[in-house]
Amino acid sequence: MRFLTFNHAGKESWGTITNEGVIDLGNLVGSSLLEVLQNDKLDAMKKLASGLEVDYKAEEVEFLPPISNPGKIACVGVNYANRNAEYKDGSEAPKYPSLFIRTPDSFTGHNLPLIRPPESHKLDYEGEIVIIIGKEGRRIAEEDAYEHIAGITIMNEGTLRDWVRHAKFNVTQGKNFIHSGSMGPWMVTADEFTPEQFENMRVTTKVNSEIRQDDTTASMMFPFKYIISYFSKFFHLKPGDVIATGTPNGAGARFEPPRYLAPGDIVEINVEGVGTLVNGVKDEEL
Repeated sequence: MRFLTFNHAGKESWGTITNEGVIDLGNLVGSSLLEVLQNDKLDAMKKLASGLEVDYKAEEVEFLPPISNPGKIACVGVNYANRNAEYKDGSEAPKYPSLFIRTPDSFTGHNLPLIRPPESHKLDYEGEIVIIIGKEGRRIAEEDAYEHIAGITIMNEGTLRDWVRHAKFNVTQGKNFIHSGSMGPWMVTADEFTPEQFENMRVTTKVNSEIRQDDTTASMMFPFKYIISYFSKFFHLKPGDVIATGTPNGAGARFEPPRYLAPGDIVEINVEGVGTLVNGVKDEEL
């Protein structure tokens, strides 16, 4: 089932979305999708939604990131094997995942624009598959990791390339400009996928209808179950936590010359079994 968070008539809510439209569960039961996960009520909400008619057409709502205020947004860097080679620095494949953190307001929703700030015109796209945690845990064994996934969503992990070089040891600045990235359109619940699908799931990024990225999770150096297990060694993973699993090769910075995003561009990121996240690009209004 597909769960989303949205604005309608100036009010934030959440619910499910079908081919016919949006079912507003927030209006019925209150709370938020994050609180549903925290209270282990996702299965109950599936049952409730299955007997309801739609409240709005999809075009009548403004899509927001599925989890509007997660406790953690943890992002894996350089996770696809051919992406490590893409750096052309002669380095060996990493032994452990790279990690950085993003803030909730660095993201916008589906069909809303990515914002290019005045500080840099080197805004880049990164299509990624995202895990949303549904069951808390510490030191989770790899064989148990899939039990901790509530669902899957999509991220455009937008990056200001020159700002990830402002400091010696981190990339945080270039990863956290307001609304430089996006998440959505919705979360597809984990019961829609098998372990085999998690391990061979395709992600494709198009810019202005041109394919720029196209790969599957079979190419990951650190698959979903390893990432969850590894992160849970130092994090207390909690329901609603967001983990972005890395981007394939083909980001704009890797072209000669680089092909950064500009106002008017349209970025489409498709993840097999989830859907397509679409965003335009505009300059920040000062």
